[in-house]
Amino acid sequence: MWLTNLRLSIALLLICGLAYPLAMTGIAQVVMPAQASGSLIVDSSGKVIGSELIGQNFTDPRYFSGRVSSIENNAAGSGSNNYAPSNPALIERTRKDLDAFLRANPGVKLEDIPADLLTNSGSGLDPHISPQAARVQVERIAQARNLDPAKLQALIEQHTEGRSMGVFGEPRVNVLKLNLALDQLK
Repeated sequence: MWLTNLRLSIALLLICGLAYPLAMTGIAQVVMPAQASGSLIVDSSGKVIGSELIGQNFTDPRYFSGRVSSIENNAAGSGSNNYAPSNPALIERTRKDLDAFLRANPGVKLEDIPADLLTNSGSGLDPHISPQAARVQVERIAQARNLDPAKLQALIEQHTEGRSMGVFGEPRVNVLKLNLALDQLK
């Protein structure tokens, strides 16, 4: 009896623990290769730059900034702090982020800053910002790179993704993709 149980356990271990995951990975690689590989973005030398699915922390004023992340865009520690709007720690962090943004973008008025530039996403890893959040940064980047702001506006429009399935969510811009395209501008 115990020999039958051992054989069954080994067979199920091989099927469920090895054959099935390998088969699903193989199918995923064929059907949706970018997603199956983690949507990594690799430069021409083969170096991984990042994932288009996880927000990156851009601090150089020559690049578009993404959403704030209380977990520092660390996928291992996914999930943002679940603070109430009245929580003193959230209020203090938001004030600091707001002051830093206004210092980095001197021509921007407080009322022009979209909420997504000062708030976490639910996971703390969102790679997207609203098109307005990208547009509010144009003057700073245009000055830092000595570019025509109209070129940056056009770049934002090119990289604005619509609603999922035409209905769900809001238009959004992937910050990593936008910044990679920004590096290609002359």
